[in-house]
Amino acid sequence: MSSKKTAGGFSALVGAIAIVIALVIGVVIYKFIFGNPANFVDNDPNNEALQGNYLGIIYKGGFIVPMLIATIITVVIFTLERFVTLGKAKGKGSLNVFVAKIKGLLADGNIEEAKEACEVQKGSLANVVSAGLEKYELLANDNTLDKEQKIENIKKELEEATALELPMLSKNLPVLSTIASVSVLIGLIGTVLGMIRSFGAMAHGAPDTAALSAGISEALINTALGITGSCLAIIFYNMFSTKVDQMTHSMDEASFTIVQDFSKSVK
Repeated sequence: MSSKKTAGGFSALVGAIAIVIALVIGVVIYKFIFGNPANFVDNDPNNEALQGNYLGIIYKGGFIVPMLIATIITVVIFTLERFVTLGKAKGKGSLNVFVAKIKGLLADGNIEEAKEACEVQKGSLANVVSAGLEKYELLANDNTLDKEQKIENIKKELEEATALELPMLSKNLPVLSTIASVSVLIGLIGTVLGMIRSFGAMAHGAPDTAALSAGISEALINTALGITGSCLAIIFYNMFSTKVDQMTHSMDEASFTIVQDFSKSVK
């Protein structure tokens, strides 16, 4: 019986479309929410933002702001996708409890009950265990292979089942990892542009205080948004990486249990 694979996760095309949509949403938010005339003196976005109006202040961050908003939205989109996908991959109930249950059932020789437990648990770990148990039953009464060959076949089946699941578990994590770095760099571009604007205001005699203030605001706004996107991406990347490591460890533990039980029970 061929190994099953837990479905889930954005494809590369869907992921690319999601990023484009995030950029479009970022532009819309920048133009129509942050750039709402009601946020500025005399209802003119070209004027100063109203005192204490943070939407107008963020708008003054310039054209880099929509890109930074898009990175934050992208983090949110892929975070939700990973929550759903990894939740499905985890299956029902605790992984540790499931592994302990499989160990107990194998120790008692209850292969069928172990398979039924996999059907109840579902998810990536259950798929790997189920594939191993199928091979276990198939080889237990096979007289054409010696014990070592049977063990190697079971190991190969478990490795193949695990290899089917791992790409799905780590899928789209590189997007979060990339945003963690890129968001800061995009923010830095906005920071540099704002500082250039500030120094330009001081280039000719007495500084233009309005232009100087606008340049400093632009620099700080872009810095803040860039750091925010990066922090969110780092937090969720590490959280999901930990979840993937836990599931991978559970797969390895369950696989080792199946191989060891087979080695003891089959002559």
